[in-house]
Amino acid sequence: MADELTPETPEGDAEEPIKQRKNGLYPGVSDELAENMKSGWADTELRDLEPVPQAAETAARRAALSARFPGERLVIPAGNLKIRSNDTDYPFRASVEYAYLTGNQTEDGVLVLEPTADGHRETLYLLPRSDRENGEFWLSGQGELWVGRRHSLTEAGKLYGIPASDVRELADALREATGPVRVVRGHDAGIEAALTDKVTAERDEELRVVLSEMRLVKDDFEVAELQKAVDSTVRGFEDVVKVLDKARATSERYIEGTFFLRARVEGNDVGYGTIAAAGPHACTLHWVRNDGPVRSGDLLLLDAGVETHTYYTADVTRTLPVDGRFTEIQKKIYDAVYDAQEAGIAAVQPGAKYRDFHDAAQRVLTERLVEWGLVEGPVERVLELGLQRRWTLHGTGHMLGMDVHDCAAARTETYVDGVLEPGMVLTVEPGLYFQADDLTVPEEYRGIGVRIEDDILVTRDGNRNLSAALPRRSDEVESWMASLQG
Repeated sequence: MADELTPETPEGDAEEPIKQRKNGLYPGVSDELAENMKSGWADTELRDLEPVPQAAETAARRAALSARFPGERLVIPAGNLKIRSNDTDYPFRASVEYAYLTGNQTEDGVLVLEPTADGHRETLYLLPRSDRENGEFWLSGQGELWVGRRHSLTEAGKLYGIPASDVRELADALREATGPVRVVRGHDAGIEAALTDKVTAERDEELRVVLSEMRLVKDDFEVAELQKAVDSTVRGFEDVVKVLDKARATSERYIEGTFFLRARVEGNDVGYGTIAAAGPHACTLHWVRNDGPVRSGDLLLLDAGVETHTYYTADVTRTLPVDGRFTEIQKKIYDAVYDAQEAGIAAVQPGAKYRDFHDAAQRVLTERLVEWGLVEGPVERVLELGLQRRWTLHGTGHMLGMDVHDCAAARTETYVDGVLEPGMVLTVEPGLYFQADDLTVPEEYRGIGVRIEDDILVTRDGNRNLSAALPRRSDEVESWMASLQG
């Protein structure tokens, strides 16, 4: 990795002495070189730009937000780069609130809605092109020579349908601003500092809640992006099945890496840390170490999702027999989870309570646990006391969108105590997990974990399984694996 010559902040003076690094002091920049680097560059302004595909949707979202907070200045930051170690940063991902309202994904960006007599004036504050006159573009660690070309402010205005201004002037403008202000917190400390005396935590939280609840019902663009994410995810699962022999020779990391390749080739990234849990690791709900063996005779619980370039993620789980065929006890447990998921999916209907699909799936699992003699019935008693949760562990699903656990700031009454509406997308993912050290179950159950998860769109007349292309029933899973490995 090449090492920068100079200070890493755009504000740095290109003429100041080169900073010392651990591997020594770089030669100074001569006046002649500095002058030479100012000129001789072609005009690269992009003049024939079309708006981003979701520009109409983001405009509608901003209009809806404006209507919720008349007369108030709203500040929504993208966030800043975060240091991974020393002088390397984590890959940047803009805040969901910012990307949802703009379609832009640039670090340091800020959307400001300034109140007017008839609504709000929108401005997108971004870093402009690197300055070549002062040498910023090649002397700064975040200059375009090092990290790539940025869009000019004019280009950004065309792409996102919002007038763009220099973000380096925003903090001072916010300090001088008057009237009520709200900011989405937790993404840009500099912007928050400029508003310290103008905002309150309570009012800012109201803004975050509104933005979260706006995402409960997806528009057509969002549904299409989620389907795209799911389709890539299905192909990623197929990739994994094809290389299970190589995973057996290495570890769960081979599975993780295989799926990651699909996510990076067809999307932006994985939507969350891939869970590639073989054998008893499947009983650890968020097993993301993925450093264990993949053994013949075991099950592989793969929970993974591709994130599209617009940040919409799939979230799908399949539990697969490493050898391609379930053992008798594995099939018994798997089929119970499948039946529970079928009941849960059937309960996803417009007008149904959000909790209904969870209750339906839990009832089926509880009936099986009582039938198998693992817990004393009757079923109603077990459900009332929650005794099944020793083995079912988690809720049966969650909203899905730009966050894998989307709309998390929404109020209880509009989310978990709310009613399903067409356009909502949620996961249905029951599971049974028998820990390797659980002495309350027969030894043959221990170390088996099964989860089946699909992404379900609420429609006007019921639901649509976005991930239906990936087999779920145990016999279909075996046939599908055989067809890929044949």
